[in-house]
Amino acid sequence: MTQTRILIVDDEAEAGEILTLRLKRRGMLPVWTPSGEAALSHVREHPVDVVLLDMKMPGMDGIEVLRHLRRDHPDITVIMLSGHADMQTAATGLELGAFSYQLKPVDLDDLCHKIEDACRQKALENGGG
Repeated sequence: MTQTRILIVDDEAEAGEILTLRLKRRGMLPVWTPSGEAALSHVREHPVDVVLLDMKMPGMDGIEVLRHLRRDHPDITVIMLSGHADMQTAATGLELGAFSYQLKPVDLDDLCHKIEDACRQKALENGGG
């Protein structure tokens, strides 16, 4: 099985770097970017399976990034992450096609299960199994 390519989008460097290290230890291929703009630039150049997308960022927020990803890269699965319980943002993100909405700090086991679920669903949608 190929390693899951994950893009972490979070303006908090420490959070992004820690999550990157923890996912690497789980056998995944994570890359961290500090902004929505950097994330969109990254996905234009590199294949990504799952985006872990912070919702509250300066400049381009998570919902705006999600809109761009759905339009330009509909094959990428997006898992929204937020440090704030905002049901309106969660509902909007899910309506736009995000796979799930997770509150930070996220439990690593739960997050890994969500990533695995997302990859399984994508394989089923693509006719794999």
